[in-house]
Amino acid sequence: MLCWGHSDFGQLGVNHGSLSFIQEPISSTFSLARCVRQVACGENHSIFLLDDGRVYSCGGNNDGQLGQDHHDREPGHVNALASERIVHVACGRSHSVALNNQGQIFSWGAGSDGQLGQSTTEQCIPVPRLIKKLNQQKILQVSCGNQHCLALSDDGQLFTWGQNSDGQLGLGHGFTSQSSPQRVKSLEGIPLAQVTAGGFHSFALSLSGAVFAWGKNNSGQLGLNDEKVRESPCHVKPLRTQKVVYISCGEEHTAVLTKTGGLFTFGAGGCGQLGHDSLHNEINPRRILELMGSEVSQIACGRQHTIAYVPSSGILYAFGCGDRGQLGTGNTNNIICPTTVKGKWTIPCIKIPPTIDPSSYNIIKHIFCGWDKSFVLCSQPEKPEPADDFRLCQNKTYTSCINDETIDDWRQKVIENSNSNTMNGIVQTLSSSACWNGSFLEKTNDEHFKTSPKIPGIDLLSIKVLFEKLMNSQHSRLLEQIHKGFESFLIPQLSSSPPDVEAMRIYLILPEFPLLQDSKYYITLTLPLAMAILRLDTNPSKVLDNWWSQICPSYFFRLIDLYKGAVVYLLNGRKTLLIPVLFTSYITAALELLEKLHKVNVKVRHVENDKFYIPEISSLVDIQEDYLKWFLNQAGLKMRASIMLDSVTLCSYPFVFDAQAKTKMLQTDAELQMQVAVNGANLQNVFTLLSMEPVLAKNPFLVLHVRRTSLVADALRELSIHSDLDLKKPLKVIFDGEEAVDDGGVSKEFFLLLLKELLNPIYGMFTVYPESNLLWFSDICFVEHNWFHLIGIMCGLAIYNFTVVDLHFPLVLYKKLLNVPANLEDLKELSPTEGRFV
Repeated sequence: MLCWGHSDFGQLGVNHGSLSFIQEPISSTFSLARCVRQVACGENHSIFLLDDGRVYSCGGNNDGQLGQDHHDREPGHVNALASERIVHVACGRSHSVALNNQGQIFSWGAGSDGQLGQSTTEQCIPVPRLIKKLNQQKILQVSCGNQHCLALSDDGQLFTWGQNSDGQLGLGHGFTSQSSPQRVKSLEGIPLAQVTAGGFHSFALSLSGAVFAWGKNNSGQLGLNDEKVRESPCHVKPLRTQKVVYISCGEEHTAVLTKTGGLFTFGAGGCGQLGHDSLHNEINPRRILELMGSEVSQIACGRQHTIAYVPSSGILYAFGCGDRGQLGTGNTNNIICPTTVKGKWTIPCIKIPPTIDPSSYNIIKHIFCGWDKSFVLCSQPEKPEPADDFRLCQNKTYTSCINDETIDDWRQKVIENSNSNTMNGIVQTLSSSACWNGSFLEKTNDEHFKTSPKIPGIDLLSIKVLFEKLMNSQHSRLLEQIHKGFESFLIPQLSSSPPDVEAMRIYLILPEFPLLQDSKYYITLTLPLAMAILRLDTNPSKVLDNWWSQICPSYFFRLIDLYKGAVVYLLNGRKTLLIPVLFTSYITAALELLEKLHKVNVKVRHVENDKFYIPEISSLVDIQEDYLKWFLNQAGLKMRASIMLDSVTLCSYPFVFDAQAKTKMLQTDAELQMQVAVNGANLQNVFTLLSMEPVLAKNPFLVLHVRRTSLVADALRELSIHSDLDLKKPLKVIFDGEEAVDDGGVSKEFFLLLLKELLNPIYGMFTVYPESNLLWFSDICFVEHNWFHLIGIMCGLAIYNFTVVDLHFPLVLYKKLLNVPANLEDLKELSPTEGRFV
């Protein structure tokens, strides 16, 4: 192990006299240096984690941050952790934390700002103590800022505690310092890969490279194009497309590493710690040009300096503040662009000539730095190992994923009737949307890094395969736990405003769960999911629409069929399954979701230039048959009120009916309205008779007296004297001088003759396009505009009285009625020749 930098308090763990700093890398004199796997640095102390899980510390101990009383410069064993197998350590300014293999956190040192998470603000705690509030969580990562901490649990929850002077806890406005861990709710649902803390700022990184920042921002260290404090996590949008895989924070600057080996820095640059050959601050992420020709695989930030490792050459670069020798360049100058750290560096694949002592070369394994010091773990020359690569997946410390391996492990634990804590942990993971959202990433060509409002970044096939595996009888008990988690926790807790598109994948994943397609679970799973989707705010709702429009047709078909089935199920069992209020809310949810899908269908048809692949949702025959039977069986006057109360649900969603069903419903409704109008007129006549008032009796029919020789004028006159209520009565037409009784035939003749007359070219109302044989409104008209109103009334009366009107209008007329914008295809329908030349 090599080390250099500030050593006033013995924090480098080397017996090197009384030097206050060391300007170039030297070999550690720590007797167990070869066993060190991790180093964490505070301001004046250091913590060493060994391969076997033991913890050693050295340096200043004014606040008990060493966790032991060893006063020598040689690192001393933290005996209080001797019974624990520690897997990770971290340091704040004057406090320390350790994470064991059970996911428990121990803390010690300065605690006046609550940074120990012990629910107290004791000045210091000199001996490691378990943070009990996190006992129900399995923690995977922990990181320390100056006086605050972040912890990531296996189910994707982020906890923070300690000082909150600049919003570094990410809890939102109005929160003071916290002495116990608090959940950061604003990132829930996002599968996180890393959490890391700077001096007074914090970062979180998602599995698909989304970067979130919050806290102090006086130098632009959040990368948000300004210097404003953020009290809640904010998306660093410029980094979205860069495939970020690792983040390191200094006191007021930040460095991010991309999967392709690019290094971006931003924040304070007054000491050159950004490496941009300047002393300026950067408020936006900026790539270090001097390293663009090399792939960086490891980065680490100290208080005001940065180091970066390039594996192709084995060289370690440093830049920033050097006043305490922390750059390892052999002097104390500040350096503003990447410079090689002093020493002989090589890589495992290069053979060292036999004439040279191999031990004089350093083969880097892992780099660490913090505050004003740096450490490098090196491979043994006789057994060289490849350097660690921060760009490679560290799945054990990421938000837990649900896959074949975890399913088999959980099945075994369920069979063995494991203890309640184990079972609660399984349900907790299965109930976590973050875990599901990170479990089916499309890793082919790193597609998931392209996740956006248009691309979900998940592999739908792998979802289907996993769920099919779960339906195997050997997983029946585990399936019960999944059902429990979905019903009681996951679906009810879905947010109406997800923090990021990555948190929305759950809405594509859940419909593939086979139990949702079983009618036994419609009420507990399928319909609550529909309600959750409908609760989404405008922007996330649009994102889901975009995803639906992009996914494969088979998925879309299944989704439609799922909620068609739910509607039929509710209609069949509405009298026995639910009380009316629940029935109405559930069937409305199912229909509104179908309506949302229908709108996506229409959108896709438009995008694909009418060459759509989705069948018309209006052909839901299985719904309409059930419904029409019920509707027509109750078509009596006494049932009118109940029909309107119940039927309004389905009638408000016309897309679920085909043309034949709509015709039947319109006819039935027209008959009912006619009957109401007739009965109303008869009833009024009875009251008039009883009151002996000299008022003309109301005719229960709409009677039009017309002459064949003046059909248009008479029709206009007759219609003008009748009210809207009269128009709803059954129609009777009487031709002047004829005795024929109108049983329907006379009315049909009337409509035929009237419309033929209105379409006569002498009136100039319409133009017939011979190429398509369609009608459209003429540019030049020789009659008053109220004639068009007459045609509209006549068409309505004809349909209302069950008469087919032969008017060949193009589709665009009906688009106009529905406020749907016209397009070039409409012109082509009316006049194909003109449409081709536009």
